Amino acid sequence: MTHESSSRSTFAAFRETLLAFAFDLGGLAAGFVVASQLGVFQLSSWAIAVYPAVLGVKGVIHGLLSRRIGAALHLGTVYPRFSNNTKSFYKLVSATIVMTLVVSVVMSLVSLVFGSLFWGATLTDSLGILSVIVASMSLGLLFSFVTIKVAFVTFKSRLDPDIVVYPMMSTLTDIFMTFCYAFAVDAFFLFNFAGEYTLTAIILTHLILVIYLVPKNLREKDFRKNLKESLFTLLFVSIIVNVTGTFLKRISSIVGNRGAEIYTLYPALLDVTGDISSVVGSTATTKLALGLLRPSLSSIVHHAKNIFSAWMASVLVFLVLAFLSPLLNGLFSLSAFMNLLSILLLANLIAVFGIVVVSYGVSILTFQKGLDPDNLVIPLESSFADSLMSVAFLVVLFLVG
Repeated sequence: MTHESSSRSTFAAFRETLLAFAFDLGGLAAGFVVASQLGVFQLSSWAIAVYPAVLGVKGVIHGLLSRRIGAALHLGTVYPRFSNNTKSFYKLVSATIVMTLVVSVVMSLVSLVFGSLFWGATLTDSLGILSVIVASMSLGLLFSFVTIKVAFVTFKSRLDPDIVVYPMMSTLTDIFMTFCYAFAVDAFFLFNFAGEYTLTAIILTHLILVIYLVPKNLREKDFRKNLKESLFTLLFVSIIVNVTGTFLKRISSIVGNRGAEIYTLYPALLDVTGDISSVVGSTATTKLALGLLRPSLSSIVHHAKNIFSAWMASVLVFLVLAFLSPLLNGLFSLSAFMNLLSILLLANLIAVFGIVVVSYGVSILTFQKGLDPDNLVIPLESSFADSLMSVAFLVVLFLVG
């Protein structure tokens, strides 16, 4: 009876995880845009490397915003509407706008360092890196309001925005940010002065808005709290995502123009591995808080159900990705499918092992130190998972030649 109950609960965990991971298939749309833009991305030594950085940092900002809006709706400190809302709501929106610009500039500076050390970028590339990153992130702010609106609609529909909003909107955020990044790269490289003026206008609009908001809100406790907690996390994330970009650049040097199916599925791979980290880390943190797990690595055996369900769900999603990516690029054949599937499954095995160990270990450390998993640990785990997946993918590509 106990075994049957345990089997049912394991299947239920797998089913729920698979449903959440299914949203990640939408990442193929973002990857398809990247594959179609390869000619432009290869005009510089840094364009393909900066892409995961923009995607990763925007994803963390989106995650922080989603979680805070969801929690505030439950607590009643935010109403599900844009007009006549609470002071806390407007402070949160203002902090997100300011934080996005500050982090964009910091991320650009980190990218300049990585570019000079690892990407072959020169001093003349500085303007391009700065303008493309900041303009992309500024345009991405528009989608933050879509995320907020979805949270409002979800809450009014008596659904839990904590469960529904992040998985659904994270993939849509990737798609939107990919279009923003492609637009910024095209504007910088293809449209000459008109493109540069357009990017400058976008950046200046964001800067003027920040100059207006900072003096107005700096004395507000909620505003300073949101900025302080978010910026601390995002500074670390800015470094990690540039590491991911460095590995993607190495991958691109291996596959070249022949890897359209690789570029198409890459954003979806990062989505899945980020979700694995989130599932393992979040559920472990909850169990530790409830006293269902001991804060030691040996207790990982009692977390096997959640780990196994996340891994099996990722395997099924990887299988679908291996089928759809070559199909979308007109390259499908049985041999192409089997070759890509073998690469993905081997990379999955390597990456998931590292992700599980890191996520579970960090969850224990979080519990012991009393850190906030929503504001610090989960974003860092997710960003680190992206790098692990990129490393695993690169290792497998080297192995298969």
